[in-house]
Amino acid sequence: MAQIDIVVGSVYGAAFLVAQTLMASLEGQGHECHLHEEARLEDIDISRFLLLVSATTGQGDIPPNLASFAADLRERAPYMKGLNYALIAMGDSSYEHFCGAGRQLDTLLQELGAHALLPRLEIDATQVDEPEVVALAWLAEWQERLSSAPGEHH
Repeated sequence: MAQIDIVVGSVYGAAFLVAQTLMASLEGQGHECHLHEEARLEDIDISRFLLLVSATTGQGDIPPNLASFAADLRERAPYMKGLNYALIAMGDSSYEHFCGAGRQLDTLLQELGAHALLPRLEIDATQVDEPEVVALAWLAEWQERLSSAPGEHH
């Protein structure tokens, strides 16, 4: 089974609830998960899978509890070839910078050589009352790939 780092950027708690729900589902499938609420670059091991869940604040900004992690990626620019990840971006489409934080993080990871296992999931708060339900359905579609992802270490 896979080892998974779950990094969450939450403001009002919805992204944290999504991360906890996904973690419970993944652990129920036998995967080993580590949840990081105040992640730093040192918390991420490229031999593990990265699942990132991020809300968006202000003008498409990264939530405060994820700002240090994003700054590490930008300023230290680590080479992340071999890191497989999936990303959930949460936002409100009535704002100009819808899902801006998730989009920034996705771009940063790809620029650093990380491999997105699938396109990011964007969840719109104006359309979805229970984002964790949408996230679980998304996870069910691809979680079998965790054990066979390129670069997976056993």
